Amino acid sequence: MLNAGPAKKVTIYVSQDQKYRHDSVYAAILEFLFSRKVSGAMVTRGIAGFGAEHHMQTDRILALTENLPMKVEFVETAEKVAELLPKLQEMAGAGLIAMSEVEVIK
Repeated sequence: MLNAGPAKKVTIYVSQDQKYRHDSVYAAILEFLFSRKVSGAMVTRGIAGFGAEHHMQTDRILALTENLPMKVEFVETAEKVAELLPKLQEMAGAGLIAMSEVEVIK
């Protein structure tokens, strides 16, 4: 359990069809975080978006629904994030990782 106080929020943006080894990258990241005993994490599937290659993806057109944006988020201590970050960078590949300071209240 994460204690109240300063922490880091990590957000990882990847594509739904992006792979890490033989698995979806978002699923592989979630499994990695679980195995490393991160306090909690979640994956959110976007309904529309575009990334670095500037290709619009949306669920409005059936043919484009196969590669929607995915967001993996977790909040953890600065020390734990520093420990996990090298592997997360490898796993995210062309994805984007953002980090911000947060205050855990409860």
